[in-house]
Amino acid sequence: MDAAEFRRRGKEMVDYVADYLENIEKRQVYPDVEPGYLRSLIPEEAPEEAESYEDVVKDIERVIMPGVTHWHSPYFYAYFPTANSFPSLLADMLCGAIGCIGFSWAASPACTELETVMLDWLGKMLKLPADFLAGTEGRGGGVIQGTASEATLIALLAARSKIIKLIQADHPDRSETDIISKLVAYSSDQAHSSVERAGLIAGVKMKKIPTDNKFSVRGDALQKVLEEDRAAGLIPFFFCATLGTTPSCAFDCITELGPICNAVEIWMHIDAAYAGSAFICPEFRPLLNGIEFADSFNFNPHKWLLVNFDCSAMWVKKRSDIIGAFKIEPLYLKHDHQESGNHSHWQIPLGRRFRSLKMWFVFRMYGLKGLQAYIRKGSNELNETLLKRINNARNIHLVPCQLAGKFVLRFAVCARTTESRHIQEAWCHISHLASELLQELPH
Repeated sequence: MDAAEFRRRGKEMVDYVADYLENIEKRQVYPDVEPGYLRSLIPEEAPEEAESYEDVVKDIERVIMPGVTHWHSPYFYAYFPTANSFPSLLADMLCGAIGCIGFSWAASPACTELETVMLDWLGKMLKLPADFLAGTEGRGGGVIQGTASEATLIALLAARSKIIKLIQADHPDRSETDIISKLVAYSSDQAHSSVERAGLIAGVKMKKIPTDNKFSVRGDALQKVLEEDRAAGLIPFFFCATLGTTPSCAFDCITELGPICNAVEIWMHIDAAYAGSAFICPEFRPLLNGIEFADSFNFNPHKWLLVNFDCSAMWVKKRSDIIGAFKIEPLYLKHDHQESGNHSHWQIPLGRRFRSLKMWFVFRMYGLKGLQAYIRKGSNELNETLLKRINNARNIHLVPCQLAGKFVLRFAVCARTTESRHIQEAWCHISHLASELLQELPH
């Protein structure tokens, strides 16, 4: 395929993708196939001779689409949202074309510098404490990881490296193996399985802290376990708090947990993989209060902030803690601007894609207000229109109220004779009218 054909085929593929996304709700959201379905649809070996592009494209619908779970279908309610937007897709095309492997500043200066600046942009959207921003002279900063699982593992390994160095500085005779055997990390009993997995990979004990009746870890629960473990000769060193758990979107009480971790020098990592995107809205930002006590923080723009996978944002207060755990620099990777930043020291792989292009495109083409509107996804005008339709239908009657500038529909159970069946009927009626209204909106 030469450049001329690439231009033609590229335009065709953009049309195919646009058609796919515009008509995705017509496709069955979950595939009706059995394991192994694909093997019988394609040859047992790669072709000896080149095939035509037309034949390859024909097989997308024949071979691939029957086995696709359509994550961007409006009927997809499993797992978690995965972000998608046309600006982000275009940026990914450019990323693939540039094709740099940005493990160091010298490997591709724009790749390193844009990522640093984009994480500062995003950190400011979240109103993170200045300690987490790189700026031009800050000690902290952000980096793009592949997933929140990677971010948690990186934080855990950095915390492990830090505590080992601190202990050995006071007790040079203690071996690393002896110290690691006493280390213990903690998380909520509601935390994602990737946190427990990080402990397995790091080779440290991982204990789950029981939650309260709102599935939240409170300060007294953590304090109790810490005291018990210290009395048993263990060394607590890491706690992963969750803001928005997988089962119920519960929030650990970081305003209570943070001071406890700081007082006994335990690294506190905050995992807000799904819910973190909401913190760009002022009305949701209080859910992040207590972030000032954290050593590291992570959320996934690729879940709810219109930046397609993979793009997991991670910040640390002291980047030297991360770099100190992972920095190994052979001669062939050294260059004349070592101090300008090597993101390979912030992650497990050496190589990395130019993922910050996606953030740059999306942030510029939506703006903070556009991103906030996407998170809120329900305007005052829509709610007013819905109320008019509900009351005009005369099946039920509601009145509105204003809450923090929001037009809210109030549903009050007023009559002595109201039973649960009446409420169920009212809810079905409201849902039906709301669905009709949403169907009328331009896609």
